Amino acid sequence: MKSLESQVAQCSRCGMCQAVCPLYTATGRESDVARGKLVLLDGLMKEMFENPEGVSERLNHCLLCGSCAAGCPRNVNTLEIFLNARSIISEYRGLSPVKKMIFRRIMANPNRFNRVFDWGSKFQHIFIKPAGIEPDSSCSRLFSPLLSKRRIVPLASTPFHNMKISAGAETSHGSIRVAFFVGCLLDKLFPEVAKVIVDVLKYHGIDVFIPQPQGCCGLPLLSGGDRETYNRLVEYHIRLFSAQRFDYLVTGCATCTATIKKLWPAMAETGALQTKEIIDRLSDRTCDISQFLVNIMRTSITPDKNPHKNLKIPVTFHDPCHLRKTLNIYQEPRRMIGKNPKYIFTEMPEADACCGMGGSFNLSYYGLSSDIGKRKIENIVASGASVVATGCPACMIQLKDMLAKAESAIIVKHVIEVYADGHIQTVDRS
Repeated sequence: MKSLESQVAQCSRCGMCQAVCPLYTATGRESDVARGKLVLLDGLMKEMFENPEGVSERLNHCLLCGSCAAGCPRNVNTLEIFLNARSIISEYRGLSPVKKMIFRRIMANPNRFNRVFDWGSKFQHIFIKPAGIEPDSSCSRLFSPLLSKRRIVPLASTPFHNMKISAGAETSHGSIRVAFFVGCLLDKLFPEVAKVIVDVLKYHGIDVFIPQPQGCCGLPLLSGGDRETYNRLVEYHIRLFSAQRFDYLVTGCATCTATIKKLWPAMAETGALQTKEIIDRLSDRTCDISQFLVNIMRTSITPDKNPHKNLKIPVTFHDPCHLRKTLNIYQEPRRMIGKNPKYIFTEMPEADACCGMGGSFNLSYYGLSSDIGKRKIENIVASGASVVATGCPACMIQLKDMLAKAESAIIVKHVIEVYADGHIQTVDRS
């Protein structure tokens, strides 16, 4: 508590966070701004005993997008503060039975986590039906508070962890070896994107290490207040990825990259010095796929022989919050798009504005999430693009939902799909 209070004391209450908070733009409530939450935390020790539910509700009313931290003139790490506060309150109140089951019985065990979703993919047709323009858009067959109003991305029939992937490089690129952290959403919802990432790395002669079974990066656990299970998952992945040598750890998920690079070191237990050193080394070697290909490998692709190459596809890019605001990565994805002559890039208004997903925020506050998302869709449409690319699978889910509800034909792609489209063929995995 005292450590948290010392962090909160750094805030000068200047209100700069108000101008950048997507939630405040939607609600106009001071309590939704970082400043308002930090004022609340100033008296947290007293408030926790008097009204723990109220404190928890107000802290959970946050997208955890990092806009406030990115725009703070005093560099107050509000994201870390809010996650620590959620853990403190959760430890005091205790986790709900549902969270205990999901976090500690399922997510804490990657093998069990995979089996649950493997079974889910087999029986999901009972609960959802195809809908929308895109083939991977579905809606609920039954009334459900979570599903009835949204277009969802169904679970993949074959997740990435069940695919036979030959990860070795086709050609040698020096001694560079990459470890691939897949992440939950690419593994279970967008395995084709994960396959393209491996194909692109192999195309450029990079050896790929994909340890199995992988689990969650841990951010959902932290945001849900379960620090104990989060620590167990981090330690699990440290052991898993330490099994072999690699030069870089690459992800295709902005949230996973930001969590491993920023939160794993920040949340490391101070008493476990050896673990902290390992986490710091792993963090230093972690890259987003676009950052790795553009800044480290300086890759290029061979232009195709398309006779209609003058008919370029207009594409715009949505900046994931964790990629741009937490990691300051925004030029690299645009350069990735520019490397493919099939496409022509067009910038949308407010490209770095939050799409409204926010992970569990979308489940708990779908109405607000949609209100924020509608503004993003208006900006995408205004760009004149027929494709919107991004670097975060969670953002892809939100954009697909919002575009389907707007009855738009704009297609959502991961930036690596745009980069590889028509130039990097699927490699032999036999």
